[in-house]
Amino acid sequence: MNTTEIFLIAMTIIFTVPYLIWRLGKTDYYAPLVVVQIITGILLGPGILGKAFPDYYAFVFNPAVIQSLNGIAWWAVMLFVMIAGVELDLKKAWAHRRESGITAGLALGVPLLFGCAAAALMMGFDGWIGPKALTWQFVVGVGMACAVTALPILILLMEKLDILRAPIGQRILRYASLDDIAIWGVLALILMDWERIGRQGAFLAGFVIAAWLFHQLMVRLAERDRWFVALIWLAAVSFGADWAGLHFMVGAFLAGASMEAAWFDQEKMDMLRHHVLLVIMPVFFLSTGLRTNWNVGGAAVFIAAALLLFASIAGKLIGVRLAGRILHWAPGEAGIIGWLLQTKALIMIIFANILLDKQIITSETFTALLLMAVASTMLTVPKVAPQLARMQSLIQRSA
Repeated sequence: MNTTEIFLIAMTIIFTVPYLIWRLGKTDYYAPLVVVQIITGILLGPGILGKAFPDYYAFVFNPAVIQSLNGIAWWAVMLFVMIAGVELDLKKAWAHRRESGITAGLALGVPLLFGCAAAALMMGFDGWIGPKALTWQFVVGVGMACAVTALPILILLMEKLDILRAPIGQRILRYASLDDIAIWGVLALILMDWERIGRQGAFLAGFVIAAWLFHQLMVRLAERDRWFVALIWLAAVSFGADWAGLHFMVGAFLAGASMEAAWFDQEKMDMLRHHVLLVIMPVFFLSTGLRTNWNVGGAAVFIAAALLLFASIAGKLIGVRLAGRILHWAPGEAGIIGWLLQTKALIMIIFANILLDKQIITSETFTALLLMAVASTMLTVPKVAPQLARMQSLIQRSA
């Protein structure tokens, strides 16, 4: 078979296997299709399929096919990160700055500390820290991975729980949006290359000027033209960030964050997010699964994943509970908000992919983080849905 035919076999597997598991297994309550796709990516990776059927794995996922899949995956995740940036609503966060600042700060800071402690513990063993990582980069990188809230997946889960447009849903989006900015800021700091500091400074200075000019252009365009120009802007800023050494996904976030949600029809933006998830993001999940590794031993990877999961969930729940006490929330409110904000999935996987690309973490650490992200996301709806059913009055509380 030629490369095109093998590529199409791989694409058939990518879309068929998770769909059948999700639909026939009726997993939607515990594991939405997005989560099933991530799990399928792990199962199809070298650690499981590659070991069980090495010849088949080498045939389907040969270097030429993987290179083709990676190109689709890069564009998919750039679109997804751009949408996350567009959906940030800093005006609402500023209007409720005390409540949002306290909650977002504690919801990010406490799990960050817990995650850093877990990373420091992992450093006592071989096989976790990447070959190009400084100690602080590994510790802060893993710590931030534990503190991440997956804003796009959070939106999907709140739609499923029917609270996205309710006051409590909008509050949670404010908290997650502020944390999203901090996450990408810390990532840029971790990736700072002091040998290329001049190039990175030139990119950031140029971006500020270009973003102002871009804003002047966008407000003068009809909406149908804005969609096309937004994609050009996405590609250009992502290229600039990668050229400067900050990684193209940092550029994708900056491209989205420099746009205003009011420029686009909200229903169309929601449709774009859903279509990106449906049409091309499964390729990213598969390419992510191909990067998993179990060389330090399967048991060790699962132990590390459990440690990181504890740091992530405990840190997030404690941080939000502290915010609830300061702000005098009703009993049970902090639990609902904390469980929703601990959702990991895509943004953490993207974050971990960047750390792996820059060799700050090893593929074993990446695998442990991936398992943690899957478990974190699968726990969200089962924990939150019963609490919401008992506490309907909280849904309409705006602050």
